[in-house]
Formats: sequence, C-alpha cells, structure tokens
Amino acid sequence: MKTTMYTANSRGHANHGWLDTYHTFSFAGYFNPERINFGALRVINDDIVLGGEGFGTHPHDNMEIISIPLYGGLEHKDSMGHTEVIKSGDVQVMSAGSGIMHSEYNANPDKPVNFFQIWIFSNKKNVEPRYAQKTFDFIHNKNELTQIVTPDTEANGKSLWIHQNAWLNTGTFDKGQAIDYKIKKTGNGVYIMVIEGEFMAGGQKLNRRDGIGIWDTDSIKIESLSDNSRILLIEVPMV
Repeated sequence: MKTTMYTANSRGHANHGWLDTYHTFSFAGYFNPERINFGALRVINDDIVLGGEGFGTHPHDNMEIISIPLYGGLEHKDSMGHTEVIKSGDVQVMSAGSGIMHSEYNANPDKPVNFFQIWIFSNKKNVEPRYAQKTFDFIHNKNELTQIVTPDTEANGKSLWIHQNAWLNTGTFDKGQAIDYKIKKTGNGVYIMVIEGEFMAGGQKLNRRDGIGIWDTDSIKIESLSDNSRILLIEVPMV
C-alpha cells in the first residue's frame, strides 16, 4: 500500500471576498508541481460563495465535473438549456465532452453556499455533452457508504454515471464504525477526504477536510473516530 497525505491546512487557499476557496490540487493562482492530480482526479475545490454571487458563464471540455453541495443552494445554467438548483443531498454531474458553457451562482441572496467541485479526466474524447443530477438519502443511510457516481451507464437511477472508470462514495458514520473498502478495478487508487469529523484510513488519522491518496492495494480499512463523521471516497485510475 502506498499513501500520500493532503492535510487541510496544506491546501491552496484564496479569498476573493465573494469566493473563499481551497484547492487540493493546483488550480488558478495556486500551483504546486507535486500536487497536479491524483491519477485521473484533477480537481477538488472546496468553495464557499457569498449570497447572490457566483461564477459567470465559462467553457469546459473533455472533463467529468461533479458538484456536491454541503449547505445552501447552487444554481446551474448551461448551454444545453438546463437551469437547476442543487442543495445538500443532491449530486450533479456534467460531461463536458466536445464543449459546454455553464455558470454557477449562489441561489440565495443572503446565505452562503458551500460545495465541492470535482474534476475527473474523461476516458473518451469529445463525447456529446450531458448533464444529470440526483437526490440521495444520506441521512437514513448511516454507517454505510452510498455510491453516488459510477462508470456504469446502466445504474438504473441508483447512482449517476461518468465517462471514466471511477466510483464516488460518501457516508456518515458513528464513532467506532468501520468498513473495509474494496477497490473496484485493479490498478485504481482512492482519494479519501474527510468532510466532517475524524477517521482512520490507510493507517493515518484524518481530521476535517484532510485527504489521503491510497494506491497499490486491494482494500482499505476505514474507521470513524467520532460521531456524525462524514467521508468522501473517489476511486480513479492511476494513469
């Protein structure tokens, strides 16, 4: 088993007034040559956007983009004609493919929104752009992982899918609860991020917003060290 730690306080940080953002990997004004990506995982931005503010219309291509709101509401508009608001419990995916324009704004005029934006390299070039979102019942699925993204186009509505051999899972656990995560595809690695609370993973203690990349293993033991601890797992190809 190989591991790389990404502590919360080692992330890139920028506060633009309307946007307070943390970058796990090099992004915008933050550049660290040792933190460009973890396999096919290119971006995890932890963004807090003030009420009524947001990202104006901008382009993407050949990237799988996943948005996970933690609190507040995020309004999405794109060149495919979608106008949606996602909130805690929702997950949104967008395959930028051959090219797409979109914007993201805080849907509330006087309350902040906090969300993770995740970019994963596509395994197919110039596919037709697509958008999807789904609401998950994270509250009642406690002490187990909920699969939110898969490469399986026949997921039958149980999870969302993207153009990559990647799986995303999240879950909330009580203190002392443990799981043994099995790698879905040989050669993949897993980036683990603690959303809230404390966990042990890969033999390392992780606090709020700490991350760890783990590869060259078939399984990973993960244990919650506090009540109501929430974790995010992103399994991706390492090449």
